Amino acid sequence: MLNLTVRGRERISPHFVSVTLGGDDFQHLDRSGYDQAGRLFFPRPGQDGFVIPSSDKWMRQYALLSAAKRPRVRMYSIRRFRPEMSEIDIEVVIHEESPGTPAAAGSAWALAAEPGDQVGFLDEGYCYVPTPDATWQLLVGDESALPAVLAILERSADALPAEVFLEVPADEDVRHEVTANARIHWLPRNDPATKPGTLALQAVKDAHLRPGPFYTWAAGESALPTGLRRHLVNDRDIPRSDIAFLGYWKHGRTSLG
Repeated sequence: MLNLTVRGRERISPHFVSVTLGGDDFQHLDRSGYDQAGRLFFPRPGQDGFVIPSSDKWMRQYALLSAAKRPRVRMYSIRRFRPEMSEIDIEVVIHEESPGTPAAAGSAWALAAEPGDQVGFLDEGYCYVPTPDATWQLLVGDESALPAVLAILERSADALPAEVFLEVPADEDVRHEVTANARIHWLPRNDPATKPGTLALQAVKDAHLRPGPFYTWAAGESALPTGLRRHLVNDRDIPRSDIAFLGYWKHGRTSLG
């Protein structure tokens, strides 16, 4: 478990905030896979004196903490890794229950984070491992997977061309500055009533994918990666072993803590 502090915060777009974390414990964080992620432990609103678990086997210690000391816990991908500055960036999706009122714990924390705020970070490794015979890669995600997809693109696209389907909440969340050896299909929902992942899944189903063996990495609301895997296996005869799929969250459910 790493003890880090907030070093900066930037509102990237209406639905994304980038938070920079760093500190002395950074020296114990090894850079690994392209979609490297970890559990972030942060205080609840108004909480004073929260406890960051001291062990990688954190769940028992977490369960024994009183409500007054128990932090929030959420999983985030490392968007950028800057070892020369002992820093990482994470990007948090901002969902609002109503204008100005964040609906999710991570959103509220990210919007209020200030330099010097303490957090805990537990590295949970990576899942992106392209198959050896892949000639290109298919990357698919909703907004929760966007940081990981962009991190993968920055480190892999020169070696493995990519077809990318990225769904975001609104037009203003599209990253026009992203350039890579990839064809990126940005899919803004714009309608808050549309379930996340719906547009991305349908877009892949309707797509004429390029020929040749490929590796698939898909993540987001659980129905997206599971539905995509089912489509690729059943409708396109893609081997299950060529697909990595991760359900980051489930619509209508709240994560631990």
